[in-house]
Amino acid sequence: MNKKKKLVVLTGAGISAESGLRTFRDSDGLWEGYDVTEVATPRAWRANPQLVLDFYNMRRRDVGKAVPNAGHIGLAELEKDFDVHIITQNIDDLHERAGSTQVLHLHGEIFKMRSEADESLVYDIKEDILLGHLADDGAQLRPHIVWFEEPVPMIQEAIPLVRSADVFVIVGTSLVVYPAAGLVDFARTWIPKFIVDKKIPYTSAIPGLTTIEQPASVGVQLLREKLAAI
Repeated sequence: MNKKKKLVVLTGAGISAESGLRTFRDSDGLWEGYDVTEVATPRAWRANPQLVLDFYNMRRRDVGKAVPNAGHIGLAELEKDFDVHIITQNIDDLHERAGSTQVLHLHGEIFKMRSEADESLVYDIKEDILLGHLADDGAQLRPHIVWFEEPVPMIQEAIPLVRSADVFVIVGTSLVVYPAAGLVDFARTWIPKFIVDKKIPYTSAIPGLTTIEQPASVGVQLLREKLAAI
């Protein structure tokens, strides 16, 4: 019995945008009308925790109403033929709801919350987080999100995954948000690499790359056809 090849996929906002979830890059640094520095930084949390909670409570409701699109579903179906590992910059759960079983969230998860004092105290949350909601250590609960100006601890798990990939795929990311964008540098030079995006970012420095300039819902199907030949 042949062992499945390891397919590692880095996904970004572009794949979730097709499910109606916008990002701050949609409109000159504004995220649903908010300046990201006012709602997505530690400074914002210290200055106005109520505004930050309100913002992420809205995001949580938006994600709850969204449904996986053909891009999410197509990546999940690749598990029939590959050992698929999703590394996502997205905080939604659309990959999981589409059926992907191995998903690593670089930037946190909207349906989780954690103590503001001890980031190891993490809890599931489907409703709103309110001021006065406390973790077991007595500290205020905050969204389990990696904000701008905070380290990205999960990158240390993502790097070895990319290094071990037999095939590396990028879907729906502009490759400008670091450290996530730097993951492509850890893929072995000789393996097949693919990028799916409605507007392909600068990629000429990436060896062995096949580009598919399509939105994820269309491009992932084209990707599957190309992968069938590997």
